Amino acid sequence: MVWIHCFIFFTSIKPLFGSRERHYKLEVEYMFWAPDCIERPVIAVNGQLPAPTIRARAGDTMVIEVANKLYTDGISIHWHGIRQRGTPWADGSSSITQCPIKPGETFVYRFKVDKPGTFMYHGHHGLHRTDGLYGFLIVDVAEGKKEPFHYDGELNLFLTDWWHRTAHEQQIMLSAKPLRWVGEPQSLLINGKGQYNCTLAPGYATSNSSSPPCKFKGHEQCAPTILNVLPNKTYRIRVVSSTGLGSENLVIANHTMTVVEADGNYVEPFTVDNLDVHTGESYSVLISTDQNPNENYWVSVGVIARKSTVPPALTILNYLPNSAWKLPTSPPPRHPNWDDLDHNKNFRKSILALKGTPKPPGKAHRRIVLLNTENFVDGYIKWSVSNVSLVLPSTPYLGAIKYGLKHAFDQRPPPDNFASDYDIMKMAPNKNATRGNGVHVLDFNTTVDFILQNANTIDPNVSGSHPWHMHGHDFWVVGFGEGKFSEKDVKKFNLKNPPLRNSAVVFSYGWTALRFVADNPGVWIFHCHLEHHLIMGMGVVFSVGVERLPELPPEGLACGLTAEFLMRRKHT
Repeated sequence: MVWIHCFIFFTSIKPLFGSRERHYKLEVEYMFWAPDCIERPVIAVNGQLPAPTIRARAGDTMVIEVANKLYTDGISIHWHGIRQRGTPWADGSSSITQCPIKPGETFVYRFKVDKPGTFMYHGHHGLHRTDGLYGFLIVDVAEGKKEPFHYDGELNLFLTDWWHRTAHEQQIMLSAKPLRWVGEPQSLLINGKGQYNCTLAPGYATSNSSSPPCKFKGHEQCAPTILNVLPNKTYRIRVVSSTGLGSENLVIANHTMTVVEADGNYVEPFTVDNLDVHTGESYSVLISTDQNPNENYWVSVGVIARKSTVPPALTILNYLPNSAWKLPTSPPPRHPNWDDLDHNKNFRKSILALKGTPKPPGKAHRRIVLLNTENFVDGYIKWSVSNVSLVLPSTPYLGAIKYGLKHAFDQRPPPDNFASDYDIMKMAPNKNATRGNGVHVLDFNTTVDFILQNANTIDPNVSGSHPWHMHGHDFWVVGFGEGKFSEKDVKKFNLKNPPLRNSAVVFSYGWTALRFVADNPGVWIFHCHLEHHLIMGMGVVFSVGVERLPELPPEGLACGLTAEFLMRRKHT
């Protein structure tokens, strides 16, 4: 068998007063593909899964033309981790900042990447991420600048999970009454490749030992992406996760990893044997290829934070000039137990901002507590935030708020807190939760604390972990703890060196405190990045200084009430 290793990206570059414009064209279409050796329809970009890697330098302007060649579905693409300062209409979140791009139509995203880091782009309409609409977006340091660490080469790892049911079928199941749960994914993918019906490590208890060994000829779509390295070098590995349901743990056998970046922000370097990566997060780690150069080594990705029967995904760290198909002599490494919360929390405690990173303001002007629960809403099972399950409107919020279209969404703001007598450890979910799409209006340039408070699922004895992602801003993770958040916990906040992130996890029956400055005019969604949880209502929307924005580009607003408004204005 022969395994291949290939990275593809493309760009045309045009000088622009010292910065550059980077031009890309992305054609989004259905294709038959076999990411885990089982063929099904997928969403591919330029004939690829994952989508092509987009690369730029800090300060560059991106001009990305997206053509929707799907037959029946609208699409939007979110540039995950890019704050879109001055261009909120380019955030790519359907119903929030734009209308979906209709089948057969083209939309141009134009925005500036203002800082270096490891980012991604992915579909943000329906469940398109689970059909393969995702790719790397990497921003290198500006010309003349240097990273605060050295490395000789770079490798990329994109982590996802995979179902044999399409996104369309899954969405119908999640909207059914009674709910038809989609179940655990069939496989895990590394760079869009996994193995469902065979294993790279036959005979080992830590692999899918009941499956036959994989026999690749070299051109299979599910053949693993081999990581080729030279001995005695330092490599930067960029890791992102866009899983739909699970969180994952990365282990490179016989190698430690030094974490240097999280969500596009530098952190104080620290070394780990394994790396927890929740969906929506990105990291850069450094490894030294200082092991026996005559051997190859397993790279393994396993599920954490939820009980799962999905076997770990495997690929090979190939020490050249060894053959890529020389299997490691040792068994695949083991991962922490899925329910080892102490391990997860200790890893989080180790992530601190690099010295020199801006510190958070000492006090917040406003606190919003977001209670995560699973509820019955009119007999349907939904996720809700403080008893409101988010249902996105047909008119994008950005245009509706800018043009004063008050019938576009619920004008009642969501609650800033939940009932003080709610027992997060025992109380069954409120069966009187409601659907809603109101907006938290934040005063411009004020400091806001979001407290993520976890509670129970429909089963009052079960709670899960939820990774949340914020659009338009980075935030400081100033604290987390167990049980119910209270005023006394504020005194324990880390205001000295908390990490700057755009994604954070709230653990079972616990809380996580985030502080940010609402200084980016626009309308932004803050949501659980588990794809199935967002589609079932776990998210909130907040607006900041929309009145400060210039005239909105009309191209993204040709739907709902904004389409009617723009048409009337054109003829008056």
